[in-house]
Amino acid sequence: MGIATINPATGETLKTFTALTDTEIEEKLAVADRAFRQYRKTSFAERSQWLRQTADIVEKEAETFGKMITEEMGKPIAQAIAEVKKCASVCHYYADNAEAFLAPTYTETDASESFVAYHPLGAILAVMPWNFPFWQVFRFAAPALMAGNVGLLKHASNVPQCAIALEDIFRRGGFPDGAFQTLLIGADKVAQIVSDDRVKAATLTGSEPAGASLASIAGKHIKKTVLELGGSDPFIVLESADLDDAVKTAVTARMLNNGQSCIAAKRLILVGAIADPFEKALLEAYKTLTVGDPTDPNTDIGPLATAAILSELDRLVRECVSQGAQALIGGRPLDRAGNFYPPTLLANIPPGTPADTEEFFGPVGLIFRVNTLDEAIELANSTSLGLGASAWTNNPEERDRLIRDIDAGAVFINGMVKSDPRLPFGGIKRSGYGRELSVVGIREFVNLKTVWIK
Repeated sequence: MGIATINPATGETLKTFTALTDTEIEEKLAVADRAFRQYRKTSFAERSQWLRQTADIVEKEAETFGKMITEEMGKPIAQAIAEVKKCASVCHYYADNAEAFLAPTYTETDASESFVAYHPLGAILAVMPWNFPFWQVFRFAAPALMAGNVGLLKHASNVPQCAIALEDIFRRGGFPDGAFQTLLIGADKVAQIVSDDRVKAATLTGSEPAGASLASIAGKHIKKTVLELGGSDPFIVLESADLDDAVKTAVTARMLNNGQSCIAAKRLILVGAIADPFEKALLEAYKTLTVGDPTDPNTDIGPLATAAILSELDRLVRECVSQGAQALIGGRPLDRAGNFYPPTLLANIPPGTPADTEEFFGPVGLIFRVNTLDEAIELANSTSLGLGASAWTNNPEERDRLIRDIDAGAVFINGMVKSDPRLPFGGIKRSGYGRELSVVGIREFVNLKTVWIK
């Protein structure tokens, strides 16, 4: 796939870009290497000032950048602007806390003085996805830059204008030349860059195949990686749940970003007697959702990001229906220009369909009914993925069981799974490894150096 802005609402190619040549890639790697040698010596006070200035830019220009996001990947405009503004929060969080997070930690030993120091590694490659084209980058860049590393961004090929704008934002924020660079390259150049000795580590948010490929290359060269991959998150509703709150949240948790989120509530697992009223209320809520122009503030669901994503989602739904699942609403692409897929709810899904194993990346809810909490947990854990889980109960014993027994990187009780700068974010199993955000995230790409002094 070429590097281009293709409006997902119309299919029109708006702008194309030329990928970097090998010579240009070499120049950017050399710039990053030179920049790190000086940038690592800057103070936390300087980095904090630059990061706060960067936050000011995204806050003041959120509408402009939001329109750019919507144009390139179809996110409804209100959500796009909110995404940009959220980026300011992660900047302020690390500007305020990075120095304390990376302060030496002392312990008593046989030395006169012994501690762990946290030192930057160098140039970190970030391979980032299109679905949250600003937030995903900022949640990598803010801690990496505050730690004294320099960043290299390989963004998704369908959001090149966002990628270019991000480099410019950090430059305008005051960061030195080379501290953060965008590489307009295809996926075929990632191996070359990861293999380069000047690149010290890599992080990727994206698909399982992309993560496995990056990890294998990095492993060959003994380099640290953090992977945040797919999710098939369960949304478990028990009989003690607040029905209205659970239904309302289930709609948002599935439909946010046109359903294209790793932590979306993809599998709705309903336990016992709450199943009938929940399904009925959810279906009525789906009927009220507006599909259309993502630049219209009243639109709930815009187009999927690419024609390929639309085609894959359609294939998965059709296969489920052909095997006996019932589409309560939706079930096929809209007959109009653009990559539009309507709110869809599949029920009575028999075992053995793609709903058991595949990630549905779009506005499709999958309803499963079980009789007990044990069955709900077993079903929740039956997938190879383990990113997040949302569970709804007002019973303390059920709550504790869910927290203990669900295999996931995060469990949210009576709330929607979301990322928060103050909390670690990441998954287990084939959803990846390592963590972003919080004190844990900033320590992923540093040298934890043991110091012993007599």
